[in-house]
Amino acid sequence: MKKDIILAGVGGQGILTIATIIGEAAAAAGVNLKQAEVHGMSQRGGDVQSTLRLSTEAIYSDLIREGAADLIISMEPMEALRYIPYLKEEGWIVTSSQPFKNIPNYPDEEQLMAELAKMPHTVVLPIEDVARQNNMPKSANVVLLGMAARYIEILSAEQLRESIKRVFAAKGEAIVEMNLCAFDLGWNAVNEQ
Repeated sequence: MKKDIILAGVGGQGILTIATIIGEAAAAAGVNLKQAEVHGMSQRGGDVQSTLRLSTEAIYSDLIREGAADLIISMEPMEALRYIPYLKEEGWIVTSSQPFKNIPNYPDEEQLMAELAKMPHTVVLPIEDVARQNNMPKSANVVLLGMAARYIEILSAEQLRESIKRVFAAKGEAIVEMNLCAFDLGWNAVNEQ
């Protein structure tokens, strides 16, 4: 089995944390992993992108060619659309519906959502609102990971939950529990549809 995933967002939204959780889960499960990151972290608000290639077989490159990604996980709708050329025809997009307007000529929100709606396999949720309404505003990225979990397939939701425990362990039990709750909110939002 193989899964090619593109993670996208804006600096400060937690994309690299999602990559860390998935990567740690893959390592713990003995799944082969190649990862590459492109980010403008020197300027908060710059675009951030990470590619994750997971496979039960050997992987020789960390790059995902156009038309080959199985999944785009995006913290921001415009960033999700930026990587559409990389998505397989049967691939999935899992994204927040809430824009992060970090440029003066940010596209019209209705047009963005209309473009996403044209895609055959899209899951959209206002993750920032979900996180804020549940008193965990800094965990919107983990809500997004919970939404995407069923589409990752090569790793189970339970393997991702265990990884969350390990990744956040040094921050204390309250932070671990908050992020597990955030993951479950995303998981349940998708699986109850």
